[in-house]
Amino acid sequence: MRVLLEVQKYSRSAVVALALLGASTAIAQNAPDDGSLTLAREFARRSEWLKAEALFSDLPNEVQQAPNVLPEYLRVLFELKKYKDAEKLAKKAVRKNPNEPTLGVMLGSVYAASGDTAAASRQYVQVLTRLSPNQVLPVATEFQERDLTRWVQRTYLRGRELAKNDAEYSPQLVQLYTRTGNTAGLLSETLRLVDQDEQQLPFVRNMLQNSLRTDQDFDTLEKLLLTRTQQQPERAGYAELLLWLYQQRRDFTGAMVQAKALDRRQRTEGSRVMDVAAIAQRNKDYDAAIEGYQYVAREYRAGQFGQLARQRLIQAREEQVRNTFPVDRTKLQALVAEYQQLLTDYGRTAQTAETLRNLALLYAFQLDEKQQAMQLLQEVINLPRADAALVDEAKIALGDIYLLRAEPWEATLLYSQVEKSRKDSPLGYEAKLRNARLSYFAGDFKLAQSHLDILKLATSREIANDAMQLSLHIGDNTAMDTAGVALRDYAAAEQQVFQNKLPEAIKALDALLTKYPGHALTDDTWYLKAQLQRRTGDYAGAVTTLTRITENPKYDILSDDALFLTAQIEEENRQDRLKAQELYTKLLTKYPGSIYVAEARKRVRKLRGDAVPQ
Repeated sequence: MRVLLEVQKYSRSAVVALALLGASTAIAQNAPDDGSLTLAREFARRSEWLKAEALFSDLPNEVQQAPNVLPEYLRVLFELKKYKDAEKLAKKAVRKNPNEPTLGVMLGSVYAASGDTAAASRQYVQVLTRLSPNQVLPVATEFQERDLTRWVQRTYLRGRELAKNDAEYSPQLVQLYTRTGNTAGLLSETLRLVDQDEQQLPFVRNMLQNSLRTDQDFDTLEKLLLTRTQQQPERAGYAELLLWLYQQRRDFTGAMVQAKALDRRQRTEGSRVMDVAAIAQRNKDYDAAIEGYQYVAREYRAGQFGQLARQRLIQAREEQVRNTFPVDRTKLQALVAEYQQLLTDYGRTAQTAETLRNLALLYAFQLDEKQQAMQLLQEVINLPRADAALVDEAKIALGDIYLLRAEPWEATLLYSQVEKSRKDSPLGYEAKLRNARLSYFAGDFKLAQSHLDILKLATSREIANDAMQLSLHIGDNTAMDTAGVALRDYAAAEQQVFQNKLPEAIKALDALLTKYPGHALTDDTWYLKAQLQRRTGDYAGAVTTLTRITENPKYDILSDDALFLTAQIEEENRQDRLKAQELYTKLLTKYPGSIYVAEARKRVRKLRGDAVPQ
């Protein structure tokens, strides 16, 4: 206090002179007319509050109350706990500018800083009572800058009253609730916004995606939307949000219900159902995908999606058969009959070229009828007016079959043709990835890496990720073993898997484990072996193999993969629902950052028997 009194004895010029002695040379060179303010700010920046206050207090009133000076001066007074002086300063500003409500907020902050929260609240209420419509946003911003979230909300709600519009300031309130984690407020406000203006759906979906975190959040939104859909069935916005919600949760059965309703309402001939079915198929929910394609093929047979629905229906059934182990050859033959019937109905034209290609792949990779497959692919390549991209896809598939026949030179010739014709495109990158894999199978890891280094920069994220994974796999397993001896054996086993020689591949993996005990490839070998055991119907053996990974901390990189695969086997193959639910729950708890979390959570809900809305 003594120091402060001593400082206050000096005239303005003396204070400036003393301050200049301690300030930097650059500050001392400021113009005389703004030197005091500049120095005051510099002292405040250094937390030299006494010196800053002495300078601020000697400034002219109009400068002290300037919008860019008043908050700084008040901050200095707060730091010195001079709340009465701060109150006087703020009141002066309010009296001088009675129509500027942000100054009233500033006065309230003075009361709050002094600990008089009741006076602060009274002041804030007074500001809101006198608010005019054009003052809502500035006052809300002032409250926001002071982190007074409750008063930000009350300002917008007061603005809504003034506007006599229940949806006024909805976007601002949605952002506020999103930022503060007020899920209940967010859901209420987003539905209000959709109710008033369905053009806001993209904004609403974005806000919800950033805010909803738990199953409970999604459950609450689902209940609200179902209620509103039943109350106002004519409103498409609620169905759109329900469709989005179910897709977020990967509940494609629920999504399909909403897609059908939207197709009927909007007369889109199955377009929405086709979209959902395609997403379900990519997410391996084959039952939902098949149901969707069947619906479109049946209800809109003569429509624009009728033929495509039939094609995709067979593709989805084929994927389901190929991913149900062991693969049922009888079902494969039934799929061949379906493909042939489709070709009979629609002819062998450019429009059915994709069907011809898919049938060829079924013959080659599932039924081991390579010659028949090659003839079909050559037919696609020679089709007049066939889509050029599809022709190149057929060439890649033909190259794959040459690889099945152990003719790598023919395979690489076809891959390279597509690389050249589709340079710097996803299909060209796919062909290059095939060449990289071919080099990998042959044990030429240096050449494989040269391909992969280019592919890691590919614009297609999926291809870039595949390239990165194979590159890391090669790099990790040749770091210590520069000759890559063990990796050559592992790659040879992977080639046998590609050629569908599963028993031979399992034997090769067992030999690798015996030959290279403790090698860095051990966990990869166990994991691949378990996958092959599952494909051949040895479910118990697969689970036992996977426990070698999940119960050994040394193999932490593949632990979540192994745990998820174990749960899948228990659920899908051994039909042990309780064990599967236990394992999925364990994954959610033990590996919260795993890529399998969303799918595991969905499966837990399904196994628990949570109701799916119809």
